Amino acid sequence: MADTLAIAPPRPAVLPQILALAAPTALSSVLQVVAQIAETWLAARQGTAALAGWSVVLPFSLLMQQMSAGAMGGGVASAIARALGGGRREEASALVLHAVLIAVVGGGIFAIALAGFPRAILGLIGGATAAEAAAPYAIWVFGLGAVPVWLANTLASVLRGGGRHALAARVLLLTWAVYPPLAWVLAEPVGMGLPGIGAALGFTFLGSTLVMGWVVMRGGAGFAPTLRLRPSRAMFWRILSVGLAASILAGVANLTTILVTARIASHGAVAVAAYGISARLEFLMIPIAFGVGSALTALVGRAVGAGDWAHARRTAWTGGLMALVVTGCIGLVVATAPRAFAGFFTADPAVIAVATQALSWTGLAFGGFGLGMALYFASQGAGRMGWPVAAGVSRITIAVGGGWLLGDVFGMGLDGQFIAVALGITAYGVFTAAGVRRAVWSA
Repeated sequence: MADTLAIAPPRPAVLPQILALAAPTALSSVLQVVAQIAETWLAARQGTAALAGWSVVLPFSLLMQQMSAGAMGGGVASAIARALGGGRREEASALVLHAVLIAVVGGGIFAIALAGFPRAILGLIGGATAAEAAAPYAIWVFGLGAVPVWLANTLASVLRGGGRHALAARVLLLTWAVYPPLAWVLAEPVGMGLPGIGAALGFTFLGSTLVMGWVVMRGGAGFAPTLRLRPSRAMFWRILSVGLAASILAGVANLTTILVTARIASHGAVAVAAYGISARLEFLMIPIAFGVGSALTALVGRAVGAGDWAHARRTAWTGGLMALVVTGCIGLVVATAPRAFAGFFTADPAVIAVATQALSWTGLAFGGFGLGMALYFASQGAGRMGWPVAAGVSRITIAVGGGWLLGDVFGMGLDGQFIAVALGITAYGVFTAAGVRRAVWSA
């Protein structure tokens, strides 16, 4: 009798899988980029002092978004994807309650710290003048918006973990479409100024949370959440084992911006405002890379849950190279015409001059940032966060320590600081990519 050969089912093509999941998230990410550009433009319209205040709040606002959507949100999506990939549907259902509890605590920490003590915290970074302009804005952003931002992004991650990226994208598309016009209405016709921008963020994400919660409760992720259960330490750890490492990395990334801002503060409010524009354009690569990265978290998580590490690595590198090409092209355009991009946000010639200096260097590093971000999200799906954390440490060391060496010791001034920022971003991409290999990504 002929031997019976067990033939493994063919693996699905990687690129179509990534594109199918990435497309809706990428669309919402593009609208998020437009909304955040509009936010920067609107903040600049309130005057240089207001722009400096907005710039001081920016690292904390970005940290809140990154921790809730990409870091802890990635932990949520990864845990649910691995549970579903391993056929553990009840575990996926139970994870939703634990994710929501983590979101409430995370949002509460931001609200208490930054809405409760804005002048004390922000004054340490941008000085008393910038902190005074920033405080009313921070109170609205974090007092009203912190918990809704965390909840909306966490619930979107539940949907992505279930492979329902399009549903999450539809709600976020509406959120980012409503935010800029509401921010303009509150800031200018209503007369709230910079605080109106913060109020608009809070109100739009409050609405987003309600809609996203309704979608998830109706089984939008492909399963009905189990809410009547006792919280479990093991279930929390399914999320936190990835989410905590990713949150530390998000904290390091934003601490880099905070420390660089603190170093630049000695050059005055104009330099702080200018670096705020540069940092905003740099961090706009995150939602762009997130379009691909969110797909990688789910696809890699399912592959790892099924024990197929080779397919997980192949998926990660395919998505990472896609992000490298897109963000690298954007960065080259920015570096080629930095004055045009700086001038879009402000008419202040002094701010434009410093922002042009910064973008001419940092734009060259956008490609490495996109590669690193995409592979960071893939690493969440794999549950392998060691190399991305090392990448974050290398970034802050080079950006801050290298800025001191080039700017102060070698006397290159702001140019030296901006070169160091660009080198730190590049190192982040290189170190994260170095971790996606068989010796690290295996059972």
